[in-house]
Amino acid sequence: MFPAERRRVLLDAVLRAGAVSLRDLCRLTDASEVTVRRDLQGLERDGLIVRSRGGALAPASEVPEPSYSAKTSVATAEKAAIAQRAAGLIRDGDSVVIGAGSTTQLLARAIATRRDLTVVTNSVLVAEVLAAAPRVEVTMTGGHLRGATFSLIGAAAESSLAAIRADRAFLSGNGLTAERGLSTPHPGVASMDRALAAAAPEVVVLADHTKIGVDALVQTVAPDHISTLVTDAGTDARQLAALRAAGIDVLVAT
Repeated sequence: MFPAERRRVLLDAVLRAGAVSLRDLCRLTDASEVTVRRDLQGLERDGLIVRSRGGALAPASEVPEPSYSAKTSVATAEKAAIAQRAAGLIRDGDSVVIGAGSTTQLLARAIATRRDLTVVTNSVLVAEVLAAAPRVEVTMTGGHLRGATFSLIGAAAESSLAAIRADRAFLSGNGLTAERGLSTPHPGVASMDRALAAAAPEVVVLADHTKIGVDALVQTVAPDHISTLVTDAGTDARQLAALRAAGIDVLVAT
């Protein structure tokens, strides 16, 4: 692949997805990390992308709003494995907070047979999955419906969590790094996820390998507030080592 063609491929991938890891960009172009980093430096100098630790982001004004169906088509097998591994952290009788996302929707399916479980969520899809679960009590936040993620956000949603104290909070996001923790491009989503995280003493992040090492625009949960990461075997070992060094317990689903 010629350099100009490779840079076009890199730019198209970042603008289309909003955030892409260095590992995936190397795989996409069949180029080394050194080569891809050099190309990303040039694209950043031209104002076309924003480099992040472990990848690249589209400029804030260019980040697309991917459909929910598009999100569910990425790393589907890995997300299913992550959901099953995370479900093992939830016992009968627990109370949990579950945020919005394609992986957390799969988590809801995995815990639908739990007994005497209480779930607080801002996700319409999580609530829909658990609506028919006979021994699961579901409480939804109020708030403004965000169609892109089928989730409730805003001041009303956040204030409804003020009196909640669950055993654990299960969250997803657009990126996770050892330096900044969980992040997302949308300030309203970040604010809501911070409120969800504050409703439990333990925060469990569900993130597949495409999100590890990606640093999105707005920090959601700082590393020292994340208890556990559940990820898949495709995650770079160096990233996992850095997250463990930050004090995060890492569980790898297989």
